[in-house]
Amino acid sequence: MEMRNAENEVEASVMKVYRSAGILALCGLGLAHQAGAQRSRSYTLRSPDTATSVRVEVGDRVTYAIAHRGKDIVSPSPISLTVAGGRVLGRAASVRSTSERQVRDSTRPVAPTKNAVVRERFNELSIRFQGGYGLELRAFDNGVSYRWVLDLPDSSVTVMSEQATFNVAGRATGIVGLDSSFMTHQEPVYRRMPLDSLRNGRRSLLPLLVALDGGPKIAITESSLEDYAGMYLVAGDSGATLVGLFPQVALEAVASNDRNVPVTRRADFIARVAGRRALPWRLVMIADEDTQLLENQLVYLLAPPSKLGDVSWIHPGKVSWDWWNANNVRGVNFRAGVNTATYKYYIDFASKYGLSYIVLDEGWYKLGDLLSPVAGIDVPALVQYGRERNVGVILWASWHTLDDQLIPALDLFQRWGVKGIKVDFMQRDDQEIVNYYWRVARESATRHLLVDFHGAHKPAGLDRAWPNVLTFEGVHGLENDKWATDVTPEHDVTLPFTRMLAGPMDYTPGAMRNAQRGSFRAIFDHPMSMGTRAHQLGMYVVYESPLQMLADDPSEYQREPETMEFLAAVPTVWDETRALAAEVGGYVLIARRRGAEWFVGGMTNGTARTLTLDLGFLGNGRYTMDTWSDGINADRNASDYRKETRTVTRTERVPVVLAPGGGFAARIRAQ
Repeated sequence: MEMRNAENEVEASVMKVYRSAGILALCGLGLAHQAGAQRSRSYTLRSPDTATSVRVEVGDRVTYAIAHRGKDIVSPSPISLTVAGGRVLGRAASVRSTSERQVRDSTRPVAPTKNAVVRERFNELSIRFQGGYGLELRAFDNGVSYRWVLDLPDSSVTVMSEQATFNVAGRATGIVGLDSSFMTHQEPVYRRMPLDSLRNGRRSLLPLLVALDGGPKIAITESSLEDYAGMYLVAGDSGATLVGLFPQVALEAVASNDRNVPVTRRADFIARVAGRRALPWRLVMIADEDTQLLENQLVYLLAPPSKLGDVSWIHPGKVSWDWWNANNVRGVNFRAGVNTATYKYYIDFASKYGLSYIVLDEGWYKLGDLLSPVAGIDVPALVQYGRERNVGVILWASWHTLDDQLIPALDLFQRWGVKGIKVDFMQRDDQEIVNYYWRVARESATRHLLVDFHGAHKPAGLDRAWPNVLTFEGVHGLENDKWATDVTPEHDVTLPFTRMLAGPMDYTPGAMRNAQRGSFRAIFDHPMSMGTRAHQLGMYVVYESPLQMLADDPSEYQREPETMEFLAAVPTVWDETRALAAEVGGYVLIARRRGAEWFVGGMTNGTARTLTLDLGFLGNGRYTMDTWSDGINADRNASDYRKETRTVTRTERVPVVLAPGGGFAARIRAQ
């Protein structure tokens, strides 16, 4: 109750700042004219293709507005930054200088989730104000971003609040990841709802997707989140206004166990930062077609460049995971459980199918002490066993325990030869916990350890700065099938257009027990998935995660040799991505290339449909296409699928028949 009261106070204070800033700006406008103050100045920045423009007005307040193809999509929206002492950066602003630049460049991600070469094209406007601060704006062909830049003489500046406003123009509907707390796993089921319903304690997680009547769609999120508080969105005072909401700095947090550390008292400010630095980017993605959302990489492009020189030790790959399937292996001569024999079995399975890693999830150490494995687990022996079979070991850790033992634990893992860590249950993104992410990433990198963040906020650029961070949860994924019935096919085909816009997501696909909606049951120790087997296979192409899980147990997979043909072959990073067909919450069909091979993934919601796979992305010549598609009885028995092989050329249009909750997967190789 204390935490909830603290959070209500946070939201009330932020809304008060937002309202008072607007009122004072209007009052100040009248006073400024009476005093003969400098008139407002206007600046316009256009995207490289000229289809999008952002207009900035500077005077008694600073506003921005966005138009796309002649249509207003964000009406004039005030933005400002309030620092200690009551000074508001962006109020009664006086321009000192402006500069513009064009960037036509490209970058190569260490672990490419879409393209091995990411094209970077934007026009930038930089406005420097009197008083030691500035505003930078970038216009891309597929979005607009802005950020505040501080150039203050103080070594430390206290940011009391940030006014980040998005006045969505016209009628619009939000596809919202709803939450009501700053203590959150950020694992929502997305809902279509009016934007003005985000009030009375309800807030949207990022990204927030907005469908404007008549198009386009826009998605609001952030990038380059470092040493600052994460942003949420709530409804403003009128219409479709969205306002940034930020968790204030934690003054007191009381641990209830080894993982849950709720805040019981907060400060009246959101961050204390260096006087000379850039703050996080506020980003509005723009898409005329739903397929364009699937190809947007602006969060990555706006992130800080890699802080690592040598990245040769960073190896994305597939992972055999134990926790979802509760170690329910069978047909073995040992007692299955959290023990060395069971994990050797996982290693043997991973080695047989070319999987890169196994995870030892919760249970391998005595809770509260990462330096003490439980009886029956010999981590060094497992690491050596895996090394002999080219399989690495990743260790799970509760974040709070890891925080207490960070250096000795990581040093021990390095001595053991562990390849990575899976860090869980942060559940916050106030400044302290955001800094925790960066600290873990940095300390892990110095020891050549990969990182998978669970119980995590959405990606916001960390994985580019520290590319050893390969994936994040922060998604309502397959694990929820163990206790809930809301991981539906509709949800599955909404995620690529919402959560996945922010970056890699560890949904953990791969269920081998599959059910249609009417026969689905949540069974904790013997879980199943809703939707077809081919729906699960399609996820390995549709969902982006350089560290991709096989969630079911090895004995289930080994009973499915045709399924394992695909799962053994499908990559986790990609050289090229082509979004072929898409509708938010309806269906998705996407092709990705790795080397000389193409893979295709398709998924639908609860509606059966037929899509067309246009093979025009292939080169000349003949190709062998292996397909895994819904069986004729998949509408009744969701595990029914069929594997077929045929010869194809780039001129063909292949029908993709999807059952309710269905899917499709293909592997295409030159003959």
